[in-house]
Amino acid sequence: MKVLVLGGGVIGVTTAYFLAKAGVEVVLVERRRGLALETSFANAGQVSAGYAAPWAAPGLPLKALAWLPRKDSPLTIRPDGTLFQWRWIAQFLANCNARSYAVNKTRMMRLAEYSRDCLRALRDELYLNYEARTGGTLQIFRRRAQLDAANRDTEVLTRFGVPFRLLDEAGCMAVEPALQRVPGHVLGGLHLPNDETGDCYRFCQELAERARELGARFLLDARIERLLPGQGPGHGRIAGADVMVDGHSERLIADHYVVALGCASRELLLPLGIELPVYPVKGYSLTLPISDVTGAPLSTVLDETSKVAITRFDTRVRIGGMAELCGHDLTLRPERRAALERVLKTLFPSAGDPGRGEFWAGLRPMTPDGTPLVGATSIANLSLNTGHGTLGWTMACGSARLLADSLTGQRPEIDREGLTLNRYSRNEAGWGGGVMVPGLR
Repeated sequence: MKVLVLGGGVIGVTTAYFLAKAGVEVVLVERRRGLALETSFANAGQVSAGYAAPWAAPGLPLKALAWLPRKDSPLTIRPDGTLFQWRWIAQFLANCNARSYAVNKTRMMRLAEYSRDCLRALRDELYLNYEARTGGTLQIFRRRAQLDAANRDTEVLTRFGVPFRLLDEAGCMAVEPALQRVPGHVLGGLHLPNDETGDCYRFCQELAERARELGARFLLDARIERLLPGQGPGHGRIAGADVMVDGHSERLIADHYVVALGCASRELLLPLGIELPVYPVKGYSLTLPISDVTGAPLSTVLDETSKVAITRFDTRVRIGGMAELCGHDLTLRPERRAALERVLKTLFPSAGDPGRGEFWAGLRPMTPDGTPLVGATSIANLSLNTGHGTLGWTMACGSARLLADSLTGQRPEIDREGLTLNRYSRNEAGWGGGVMVPGLR
């Protein structure tokens, strides 16, 4: 079997690897000159299975209204001129209830926990070096309401057997000693010891080399123009993909096609009558060299108040987060950089000089319910692996392994319920997801 994987971020690269390992002939197509140069390039670096949860949560609409006047608001909405933006926001808000949150979080945690285990096995088997750290995630709370909410949220962690510790200020300082330098800024925290960190970009480069050793081919600097619907007896199947390479159009033929294009997935599939509920949610990061090792975090600290994560690599620290609903705009806004710098100065003031940081923005492909789209579509030889939102690095290995097993006839190791596009079909509209209306742009 020959499979064409469309997209060269962490989702596409892991998909290509697991398919190649299963003996499939794989060709990966990527529009950039290298792999993982877009959303996977400078993300927050977290492999946060224990923190897998939808953004659409009870109480979020009221929080968002309170955030809007703030210059450092964790969430900003800028109209992008499309009706689809508002339709997506409406569906997102429809998921901000207790029932939908519980369903969505359960699905996300199932996949995220499995993915973390797949990543560990892969790292041990292939000796991958991507500045991995296994010190867990410390989510810190500065307000009593945040701590109370964490107590309620741990019910799902307990159900899935995810280790956690609820900590007071002293406990947080024991996990992250550098916080001792800023007493009074932390009320308590939730420590998830099984979470990990690592440089997603480096991971992609290393895993791509292992995939090449297994026979996978990577076609770079190749722009995907369209997928061709089958004609006659082949109707209901993809007949090929037109790709622009070196100024010339080339038609690629495969037995199966996997769309792992992140935020570009929706536009590619619209002409085929498939409208994905995937919207680009912009996030920012700032990466700087560590100047004081003892003043830097040991792993990842997630500030619940600002919705910003501070992640430690070997010799660097990265501050990342925030969300903007503004279409495909990648403008680097100075007020966002200033907000990231403030969080670092508040919690780890001596870790490094923010002025030396590399400022970056990326687009996370997010579904209204937070759960990615992994698996079959209405077209027999077309599958999806997209819509992972802020958890692409966290869910990449599990999503790829799940899809590869499905395509090669292996029994998946986890339940696929609720992970495919079928959950947005009309007969499932009642659980809070709603229906994406065909033709909305």
